[in-house]
Amino acid sequence: MRFGTAPTSRTRLAWFLAGRLLASRKRGKLLSFITWIALGGVTVGVTALVVVIGVMTGMQNELREKILGSHPQIMVRQAGLSLRLEDYASVVEKTREVEGVVAASAAGFTRVGIVAWDFADVLDLYGVDLASGAAATTPMQDSLRSGRLALANEAGGLPSLAIGAEIARRMSLAEGDTVSVVALENIDWGPNGEPIIQSEEWVVSGIFSTGMHDFDRTQGYAGLEAVQGLLKLNPETASFVGARAEDPWRADQVADSVEAALGGFPYIVESWTETNRQLFAALKLEKLAMALILSLIVLVAALNIVGTLAMVVVNRTREIGILRAMGMTGRDTQRAFVFQGLWIGVVGTIAGLALGLAVALLIGHTGLIRIPPDVYFVDRLPVDLSPWDMAWIAGVSLLISVLATIYPARQASALAPVDAIRHD
Repeated sequence: MRFGTAPTSRTRLAWFLAGRLLASRKRGKLLSFITWIALGGVTVGVTALVVVIGVMTGMQNELREKILGSHPQIMVRQAGLSLRLEDYASVVEKTREVEGVVAASAAGFTRVGIVAWDFADVLDLYGVDLASGAAATTPMQDSLRSGRLALANEAGGLPSLAIGAEIARRMSLAEGDTVSVVALENIDWGPNGEPIIQSEEWVVSGIFSTGMHDFDRTQGYAGLEAVQGLLKLNPETASFVGARAEDPWRADQVADSVEAALGGFPYIVESWTETNRQLFAALKLEKLAMALILSLIVLVAALNIVGTLAMVVVNRTREIGILRAMGMTGRDTQRAFVFQGLWIGVVGTIAGLALGLAVALLIGHTGLIRIPPDVYFVDRLPVDLSPWDMAWIAGVSLLISVLATIYPARQASALAPVDAIRHD
């Protein structure tokens, strides 16, 4: 047998030997049973990683979309004990002039009690600027302005209120029903300490569903003027100013620019990433923990690779000795065993990525798995796979597979030709 001296010939030889050593002795070209075990371990590990990381990423993206659908990316408020922003028109004008801001408008906010049919509940009430002709700061504001979600007051009629589907279901409310609205921060106290509650009659003009149980259970929307009247604010005062950035991921930098344009104190400017920092930090930590835990499956598969190659060294000792006696170097032997582990890693990783992608698409597109929306914010298991996630999963799998070959490869390359040939 003639071995070439060129590196490509050596590499081809190593690949050929890797395939022959992995094959079953009896069936020649078919893989041995222990090779299938190692290959299946890598495939299962990669599949589990792809599906779980896809679910975790989907949860993050779904939650982000729901938050940005109802809340502004940037919020400007005024320091103080109460949520009051005076002369909001000038704040809106200065905010719109900042580079990177595409929309800004005033908003009201208060927590109210609503009473209907002898039932009472608490609602986070947002006042939306419906009169402004500028771009909307949130998709919800755009829906209210365009009329897709009814919130228009009839002349001389009661103030209109749009509520979430969950609170409407709990209180048996439908469009056109009248409710009593009480601003909890405006409750006065009598001389004997008894509460003096002043309520207003409002009409339910629309019912919305964001897909997030928590939002649909606690949120309501009304016109800014109606909320100002409920809180007894003058027309120049709002609760805060919301803004939308051209790039949501640059909201932090844009918020800093807005704060600088407003001159700092008494204005406080926060981006959506800062407002929801704890929530997304918890999701990120959970995703990392799940990735580390599921990587143990790939690590177990790597132990299978070690066992597979160790069995090859024991069962093929004589063949290795003959090849060494014919001129194959220790480096060639070591390379052949590394290629065995790499082959298992590559094939198992590709199969795992394909299977994981198929399972993830099945779950994501069919809504196959339903989950309690009052616990997990959403009613189905969302899946979103990014190229970056797929790349690092494949990289980790291949790296572990190659590292698993080091010990068996060194053992094989250290075999003395004479002793190996005498091996029984």
